[in-house]
Amino acid sequence: MATSKCSFELERLARQSGYSAVAGVDEAGRGCLFGPVYAAAVILDPDKPIRGLNDSKVLEAETREALAVLIRERAVAFAVGIATAAEIDRINILQASRLAMRRAVEALAVPADYLLIDATTVDLPLAQQAIIHGDALSQSIAAASILAKTSRDARLRELDALYPGYDLASNKGYGAPAHLAGLDRLGPTPEHRMTYAPVRDRAQRSLFAEGGL
Repeated sequence: MATSKCSFELERLARQSGYSAVAGVDEAGRGCLFGPVYAAAVILDPDKPIRGLNDSKVLEAETREALAVLIRERAVAFAVGIATAAEIDRINILQASRLAMRRAVEALAVPADYLLIDATTVDLPLAQQAIIHGDALSQSIAAASILAKTSRDARLRELDALYPGYDLASNKGYGAPAHLAGLDRLGPTPEHRMTYAPVRDRAQRSLFAEGGL
């Protein structure tokens, strides 16, 4: 059943079918050049609604952060999983995103018995449903998108101090001009995704410039 806005309808239908621990699952950071991809799994409590849940990409940063606090306070269970830049390079970003999602689901303190997942599936023996644009339709998926995004943003702020010169605290690892300028000037770090063209091409140019190729 399709819904016209972010609601609890998909969760309600799953609960009517006999499932009691319905988790929304989503990821953040697939398009970044740097750092891990993050995923979250969230089982919301129908008796503790959270107003304003929506796709994290359409929310202001302050709103996302405030909602993340409420999700952690009111959810039945939540967990975050990651896949590293090295894993992304080894198995590709789609499979790494699914791996991070699986890790998030497996880390839930309350085991899920049904998954609502944004646009993909997870390699777990659980009933599940892939929802296109799920983060804009399902409150559980929206909550997962918010936790994944805010968790990743917090980590990027930490990594900005470890790897200065790329403006990571501001661009969160995306290919913004300051990030690309940092790559041109400093080359890639161990946290960069070497299979992504903007990183790979700059690394190759650096090797040519140094006479390494």
